[in-house]
Amino acid sequence: MDFKPSKLLANRHLQTLYPALFHRNSKLPFEIETFTLSDGDFVDCYWLGRDTSKSIVIVFHGLGGSYRSGYIGRTMETLSRNGFSTVLMHFRGCSGRINLHPRAYHSGDTGDALEWIEEVFRRYEGARVHLIGFSLGANMLLKLLGTHKLPIVSAIAISPPLDLALCADRINSGFSRFYQSIMIQNLNRFVLQKFQHHDYEKLIGLKKHEVAQIKTFWEFDERYTAPIHGFDNAKHYYKDSSALYYLPSIATPTLLIMAQDDPVTCIDFVPPNLSSSIEVEFPTQGGHVGFVGGGAFGVYWLSKRIVEYLLNS
Repeated sequence: MDFKPSKLLANRHLQTLYPALFHRNSKLPFEIETFTLSDGDFVDCYWLGRDTSKSIVIVFHGLGGSYRSGYIGRTMETLSRNGFSTVLMHFRGCSGRINLHPRAYHSGDTGDALEWIEEVFRRYEGARVHLIGFSLGANMLLKLLGTHKLPIVSAIAISPPLDLALCADRINSGFSRFYQSIMIQNLNRFVLQKFQHHDYEKLIGLKKHEVAQIKTFWEFDERYTAPIHGFDNAKHYYKDSSALYYLPSIATPTLLIMAQDDPVTCIDFVPPNLSSSIEVEFPTQGGHVGFVGGGAFGVYWLSKRIVEYLLNS
């Protein structure tokens, strides 16, 4: 199922922005479950069509994503229509409720996902379970599969920032700085909300008025992500968390989808020594988590490709 972009959206930035700005915000009948983690914190998991007789698809969103994100709603709705039970595991603090601990989540944070996956297997013994990750969630998923042998039927990773350091450089250049600006503003807002409950100046030396001065991912990860999650610095965090280093160890059948014109990541980051379990699709166009094909106003090719792959797994 080859991807061909909509003629009116044959541009990396239009492919990236159109799905985010012009998506139908359908009110899906989610069943909301709060899952308590081993450290006492929580993540909110949104089920759509929970049915133990069906295959279960666990979904991981991208940076700042949630059940409100267009790509999440489209994916879960399409999967539900095709007979899958789906559940979105929000990363800490992303569901609209601030998490309890000073820490949050990051690109290599596999611990919470592992706990939730193991809980799903414990409850639904013998279930056929698939995993899907988008962007940050895709990087996390690939690292998880490369470090843990899980009885997963198949997985799909879409637009992962495989080399976090190189991606932090890439998004700090040219028009990509536009995306960085939006994402950093949202991250800063998130941290300021957490300042209401935690003294970050005491914890990691970050003063409240300094948050607004953070403008790049390198700065944000150096000042907040790395220290609050136990890394020495941003470089240490990037090296430990980049999925690039875990790809050769993946044994689960996995589909890796990345556009060659992605303004955030790059297929040049993909190493030649991939695991034989990984199938790659690198369309020349598609942007970052875009892949809008079809007619003038676009058809969401990505949702269809996801269903096709899972049905054949």
